Amino acid sequence: MLLFLSVPQPRPPGARTRPGAARVAWWRRQQLRRLRGLLRGLRGRPGAGSRRRGRMALCGQAAGAASLPSELIVHIFSFLPAPDRLRASASCSHWRECLFYPALWPQLRICLRVSPAEQPRLEFLMRKCGWFVRELRVEFAAENYLSGGGGPGDGSGADTGTGGEEVEALQLSTRWLEVLRTYLELVLCVLVSIRNNRIQQLFEEILSNSRQLKWLSCGFMLEIVTPTSLSSLSNSIANTMEHLSLLDNNIPGNSTLITTVELERFVNLRSLALDFCDFTAEMARVLTDSNHVPLQRLSLLVHNVSVMHKSLDNMPNDEHWKALSRKSTSLRVYIMAFDIKSEDMLKILKPSIPLERIHFDSYITCVSGAIVDLISRQYDKFLTHFILMNDVIDTSGFPDLSDNRNEDPLVLLAWRCTKLSLLAIHGYTVWAHNLIAIARLRGSDLKVLEVTEESIDFDQGELADQDVDPVHNLIEQVSLGLGQPWHAVMDIESLSVFTEPNRHFYREMQSFSEDI
Repeated sequence: MLLFLSVPQPRPPGARTRPGAARVAWWRRQQLRRLRGLLRGLRGRPGAGSRRRGRMALCGQAAGAASLPSELIVHIFSFLPAPDRLRASASCSHWRECLFYPALWPQLRICLRVSPAEQPRLEFLMRKCGWFVRELRVEFAAENYLSGGGGPGDGSGADTGTGGEEVEALQLSTRWLEVLRTYLELVLCVLVSIRNNRIQQLFEEILSNSRQLKWLSCGFMLEIVTPTSLSSLSNSIANTMEHLSLLDNNIPGNSTLITTVELERFVNLRSLALDFCDFTAEMARVLTDSNHVPLQRLSLLVHNVSVMHKSLDNMPNDEHWKALSRKSTSLRVYIMAFDIKSEDMLKILKPSIPLERIHFDSYITCVSGAIVDLISRQYDKFLTHFILMNDVIDTSGFPDLSDNRNEDPLVLLAWRCTKLSLLAIHGYTVWAHNLIAIARLRGSDLKVLEVTEESIDFDQGELADQDVDPVHNLIEQVSLGLGQPWHAVMDIESLSVFTEPNRHFYREMQSFSEDI
C-alpha cells in the first residue's frame, strides 16, 4: 500500500490553470449530461405512449434508477471522475450504497484543511475506503498549515524584550501548536483506519503462493510484515532465497520479524538487512554454519527506539564477527545509526566488523569526535561511505568535532580511510581549511563530497584578509583538490540523504545488496 501525506505549496496569485483543465471540465459536463439522459429514459418522460407504460408495467414495478442492478451502477460509475461519482450517487440510496465499491477506488486523493471540522469527513471516508484502498494520498492545504499561526521563531507570542533572540528562537506560538496537534490527529485517523487494510493478508498470500522468489525486501511498511509473515514461505522457497530485508521500527517489545530458527531455513542467503537488535550472536553462528553459503552483504539499522526496548546483550561479539569474515572474505557491512548514544556505539562497533558504509542521523544525541576517530582507526581498510547528519536544535551553534584535539577527526578519517569515496556532512562545524585538507588528501577518489553551506565556518584570519574572498577561495581550493567542480549544498531539501534518512537508507541498502 502506498501512503502519501503531504503539504503542497500554494499556487502563486494570478497563476493560470493548466491548458487541459477546460477540456477536462467540458468532458465531465458531457458525461453528466449523458448520465442524466439515461436516467430520464429509464424513468419515462411525461407524455410517453401507453404502449411504453404498458411494457414497463409488466415488470411489476416502476423502472427507475433504483431498479438498476448494482453491477450496472458500478459499471456506470467506473466511467466517471471521482467528483462526478459523488454527484451521481445523490440519485438515491441504492446508488449511494454502490459508490464505495472497492474496484472504484484503487487510488484515493483527499485534500484537507488542518481544522478539527475536517475530522468527521475524514473519518467517514476512512471508514468507507480505508480497508481496501491501495494508494492513498492525503494533502493538507498549504495556506492553512504552513502560515496559519506561524511556527518556531516567527515571533508571535514571544517576549522579545526580555528573552532575547534565544528565547524567541525556541518559543513556539500557541496557534502553531494547535495546528500541529490537529494535523497529527488527522494523520492518526488515517493510520488507524488503514491498519485493518487487507494488504497484510494479501502479502502473506503472495508469500505462500510464490514459487521462484529470490529477493524479498520489506522496509518500513507500517506493520505489514509481522513476526509470523515468513512462516508463509515454503521450505523450498526459503532454501533458494538470496536476499532478505526485514525492517520495521514499530515492532513492539522484544518481538522480532525473524527468529534464529527461521533463519536456519535460508541456507542460500547472500544478502541480509535487519534491525541491529534483532541480529543476535546466535544468528551470526547460524550464518557461519557449513550448510549456509557465505553471506556477502549485511545491512543493519540501529534505532534508539529498538535500543530502548531491546537489549544489546545478545549482539555478536568480536569473535562472531571474525568467524563471519573467515566464512566470507567478501562480507561487507552497512550500518545506519539513529540517535544512538556514544556509549552504545562503543559497544556496537566491534573491531572485526568489515564496515564499508556508516550513516549517523541525530535529532537528540550528537556523535562525538571520539566515535569518528575510532571508526577511522578500526575500519580504514574497508570504509567507503561516511554520512554525518545532525538536526539537533541548539542555539549555541553546531558541535565542533575538533574541539580540544590536535587534529580534526574528519581530516584523520580522510587520511586513514584510503577507500573513502563518499563524505556527506550536515549540522556539524566543518572548518574551511579542514575541508580543503580533506579534498587534497582524497583527491579524485572522493567522488562525492556534500557539505551544507550552514555547516562551514571560517577562521578569523581568513575573514580578516581583505584581498581574498574566503568563500570563493574555498570553492576554488576544494575543486582543485577533488579535480572536479565543487560547491557547498545550498538547498538541504534537495538531498534525501538529509531530509529522508529512512528512505535513503532503504535505497542505499538496495544498491549495496545489488553490488554482489
